Amino acid sequence: MQTQERIGVQPQTSVDGVLIQQARAGDEHAFEGLVRRYQRPLFQYIYHFVGDYDLACDVFQQVFLQLYRSLPTIRTTQPLKPWLLRVAHNGCVSELRRKRLIHFSDLEGADEEDSCPLVTLADGKPLPEEMAEQHDLQQRLRQAIFALPPKLRAVVVLRYATQLSFPEIGQALGIPVATAKARFQRARPLLRASLRGE
Repeated sequence: MQTQERIGVQPQTSVDGVLIQQARAGDEHAFEGLVRRYQRPLFQYIYHFVGDYDLACDVFQQVFLQLYRSLPTIRTTQPLKPWLLRVAHNGCVSELRRKRLIHFSDLEGADEEDSCPLVTLADGKPLPEEMAEQHDLQQRLRQAIFALPPKLRAVVVLRYATQLSFPEIGQALGIPVATAKARFQRARPLLRASLRGE
Protein backbone atom coordinates (compact mmCIF):
# COMPACT_ATOMS: atom_id res chain seq x y z
CA MET A 1 0.00 0.00 0.00
CA GLN A 2 2.85 2.40 0.74
CA THR A 3 4.25 1.70 -2.72
CA GLN A 4 0.97 2.80 -4.30
CA GLU A 5 0.94 5.98 -2.21
CA ARG A 6 4.49 6.79 -3.26
CA ILE A 7 3.67 6.16 -6.89
CA GLY A 8 0.66 8.49 -6.62
CA VAL A 9 2.78 11.33 -5.20
CA GLN A 10 5.96 10.83 -7.18
CA PRO A 11 5.03 11.60 -10.83
CA GLN A 12 4.57 15.34 -10.33
CA THR A 13 7.62 15.56 -8.10
CA SER A 14 9.78 13.54 -10.44
CA VAL A 15 8.68 15.55 -13.51
CA ASP A 16 9.60 18.77 -11.69
CA GLY A 17 12.84 17.17 -10.49
CA VAL A 18 13.82 16.01 -13.97
CA LEU A 19 13.06 19.41 -15.49
CA ILE A 20 15.07 21.14 -12.74
CA GLN A 21 18.04 18.83 -13.29
CA GLN A 22 17.89 19.38 -17.05
CA ALA A 23 17.65 23.15 -16.54
CA ARG A 24 20.67 23.00 -14.21
CA ALA A 25 22.55 21.31 -17.04
CA GLY A 26 21.74 24.27 -19.29
CA ASP A 27 18.69 22.93 -21.14
CA GLU A 28 16.62 26.05 -21.90
CA HIS A 29 13.65 23.95 -23.04
CA ALA A 30 13.49 22.32 -19.59
CA PHE A 31 13.27 25.72 -17.90
CA GLU A 32 10.61 26.81 -20.41
CA GLY A 33 8.75 23.62 -19.50
CA LEU A 34 8.75 24.65 -15.84
CA VAL A 35 7.45 28.09 -16.77
CA ARG A 36 4.66 26.66 -18.95
CA ARG A 37 3.74 24.16 -16.25
CA TYR A 38 3.14 26.78 -13.56
CA GLN A 39 2.50 30.09 -15.31
CA ARG A 40 -1.30 30.03 -15.17
CA PRO A 41 -1.86 29.26 -11.46
CA LEU A 42 0.96 31.60 -10.46
CA PHE A 43 -0.30 34.52 -12.50
CA GLN A 44 -3.85 33.99 -11.25
CA TYR A 45 -2.67 34.06 -7.66
CA ILE A 46 -0.45 37.10 -8.13
CA TYR A 47 -3.06 39.07 -10.09
CA HIS A 48 -5.81 38.40 -7.56
CA PHE A 49 -3.51 39.29 -4.69
CA VAL A 50 -2.16 42.60 -6.02
CA GLY A 51 -5.17 43.62 -8.12
CA ASP A 52 -3.09 45.33 -10.80
CA TYR A 53 -2.20 43.70 -14.13
CA ASP A 54 1.12 45.47 -14.69
CA LEU A 55 2.28 44.90 -11.14
CA ALA A 56 1.22 41.23 -11.41
CA CYS A 57 3.36 40.89 -14.55
CA ASP A 58 6.35 42.35 -12.70
CA VAL A 59 5.95 40.02 -9.72
CA PHE A 60 5.36 37.06 -12.04
CA GLN A 61 8.63 37.79 -13.84
CA GLN A 62 10.47 38.14 -10.51
CA VAL A 63 9.21 34.70 -9.41
CA PHE A 64 10.69 32.96 -12.44
CA LEU A 65 13.87 35.00 -12.19
CA GLN A 66 14.17 33.78 -8.60
CA LEU A 67 13.55 30.21 -9.78
CA TYR A 68 16.31 30.53 -12.36
CA ARG A 69 18.73 31.90 -9.78
CA SER A 70 17.77 29.17 -7.29
CA LEU A 71 18.13 26.23 -9.69
CA PRO A 72 21.45 25.09 -8.16
CA THR A 73 19.97 24.86 -4.65
CA ILE A 74 16.36 23.76 -5.25
CA ARG A 75 15.46 20.32 -3.94
CA THR A 76 14.45 18.00 -6.76
CA THR A 77 12.63 15.67 -4.35
CA GLN A 78 10.06 18.27 -3.31
CA PRO A 79 7.11 19.53 -5.40
CA LEU A 80 7.93 22.87 -6.99
CA LYS A 81 4.46 24.48 -6.87
CA PRO A 82 4.44 25.31 -3.12
CA TRP A 83 7.92 26.85 -3.41
CA LEU A 84 6.83 28.99 -6.37
CA LEU A 85 3.66 30.10 -4.58
CA ARG A 86 5.67 31.08 -1.50
CA VAL A 87 8.06 33.14 -3.62
CA ALA A 88 5.05 34.71 -5.39
CA HIS A 89 3.36 35.49 -2.07
CA ASN A 90 6.51 37.12 -0.68
CA GLY A 91 6.89 39.13 -3.89
CA CYS A 92 3.28 40.33 -3.69
CA VAL A 93 3.62 41.37 -0.06
CA SER A 94 6.89 43.18 -0.81
CA GLU A 95 5.38 45.07 -3.74
CA LEU A 96 2.30 46.07 -1.73
CA ARG A 97 4.48 47.29 1.11
CA ARG A 98 6.58 49.24 -1.36
CA LYS A 99 3.53 50.80 -2.96
CA ARG A 100 1.88 51.36 0.44
CA LEU A 101 -1.55 51.99 -1.07
CA ILE A 102 -3.23 50.57 -4.10
CA HIS A 103 -6.48 52.19 -5.14
CA PHE A 104 -9.10 50.21 -6.99
CA SER A 105 -10.09 53.39 -8.80
CA ASP A 106 -6.76 53.10 -10.61
CA LEU A 107 -7.97 49.97 -12.37
CA GLU A 108 -9.11 50.56 -15.90
CA GLY A 109 -12.52 48.86 -15.94
CA ALA A 110 -13.25 47.30 -19.31
CA ASP A 111 -9.63 47.52 -20.49
CA GLU A 112 -8.59 45.64 -17.38
CA GLU A 113 -11.03 42.84 -18.17
CA ASP A 114 -9.72 42.57 -21.73
CA SER A 115 -6.12 42.25 -20.59
CA CYS A 116 -6.87 39.88 -17.72
CA PRO A 117 -5.70 36.32 -18.43
CA LEU A 118 -8.51 34.90 -16.33
CA VAL A 119 -11.43 33.56 -18.24
CA THR A 120 -14.87 34.45 -16.94
CA LEU A 121 -17.44 31.78 -17.45
CA ALA A 122 -20.60 33.02 -19.11
CA ASP A 123 -23.85 31.24 -19.84
CA GLY A 124 -24.20 31.37 -23.62
CA LYS A 125 -24.41 34.93 -24.86
CA PRO A 126 -25.67 37.07 -22.00
CA LEU A 127 -27.70 40.18 -22.50
CA PRO A 128 -25.91 43.51 -22.08
CA GLU A 129 -27.71 44.08 -18.76
CA GLU A 130 -26.53 40.68 -17.51
CA MET A 131 -22.98 41.45 -18.61
CA ALA A 132 -23.03 44.79 -16.80
CA GLU A 133 -24.43 43.16 -13.68
CA GLN A 134 -21.81 40.41 -13.79
CA HIS A 135 -19.05 42.96 -14.28
CA ASP A 136 -20.31 44.99 -11.30
CA LEU A 137 -20.42 41.86 -9.15
CA GLN A 138 -16.87 40.91 -10.14
CA GLN A 139 -15.65 44.42 -9.35
CA ARG A 140 -17.38 44.39 -5.96
CA LEU A 141 -15.92 40.97 -5.19
CA ARG A 142 -12.41 42.12 -6.20
CA GLN A 143 -12.78 45.18 -4.00
CA ALA A 144 -14.01 43.07 -1.09
CA ILE A 145 -11.10 40.64 -1.46
CA PHE A 146 -8.61 43.47 -1.82
CA ALA A 147 -9.98 45.14 1.32
CA LEU A 148 -9.07 42.06 3.38
CA PRO A 149 -5.87 42.15 5.42
CA PRO A 150 -3.01 40.60 3.38
CA LYS A 151 -2.83 37.42 5.48
CA LEU A 152 -6.53 36.69 4.94
CA ARG A 153 -6.42 37.82 1.31
CA ALA A 154 -3.60 35.38 0.53
CA VAL A 155 -5.61 32.40 1.77
CA VAL A 156 -8.80 33.47 -0.04
CA VAL A 157 -6.99 34.01 -3.33
CA LEU A 158 -5.11 30.72 -3.10
CA ARG A 159 -8.35 28.90 -2.30
CA TYR A 160 -10.49 30.43 -5.06
CA ALA A 161 -8.13 31.61 -7.81
CA THR A 162 -5.70 28.68 -7.80
CA GLN A 163 -8.10 26.19 -6.16
CA LEU A 164 -5.55 24.82 -3.72
CA SER A 165 -6.49 22.60 -0.81
CA PHE A 166 -5.85 23.84 2.73
CA PRO A 167 -2.74 21.62 3.13
CA GLU A 168 -1.36 23.08 -0.12
CA ILE A 169 -2.19 26.61 1.05
CA GLY A 170 -0.41 25.95 4.34
CA GLN A 171 2.63 24.64 2.51
CA ALA A 172 2.67 27.54 0.05
CA LEU A 173 2.43 30.18 2.81
CA GLY A 174 4.55 28.32 5.35
CA ILE A 175 1.74 28.15 7.91
CA PRO A 176 -0.04 25.24 9.61
CA VAL A 177 -3.14 23.84 7.88
CA ALA A 178 -5.27 24.85 10.87
CA THR A 179 -4.08 28.44 10.53
CA ALA A 180 -4.95 28.45 6.82
CA LYS A 181 -8.46 27.17 7.62
CA ALA A 182 -8.90 29.68 10.44
CA ARG A 183 -7.87 32.60 8.22
CA PHE A 184 -10.27 31.43 5.53
CA GLN A 185 -13.11 31.22 8.06
CA ARG A 186 -12.29 34.72 9.36
CA ALA A 187 -12.29 36.10 5.82
CA ARG A 188 -15.72 34.78 4.85
CA PRO A 189 -17.84 36.98 7.14
CA LEU A 190 -15.69 39.99 6.26
CA LEU A 191 -16.34 39.37 2.56
CA ARG A 192 -20.08 38.95 3.19
CA ALA A 193 -20.25 42.14 5.22
CA SER A 194 -18.29 44.06 2.59
CA LEU A 195 -20.54 42.85 -0.22
CA ARG A 196 -23.71 43.62 1.78
CA GLY A 197 -22.38 47.08 2.66
CA GLU A 198 -22.06 47.97 -0.99
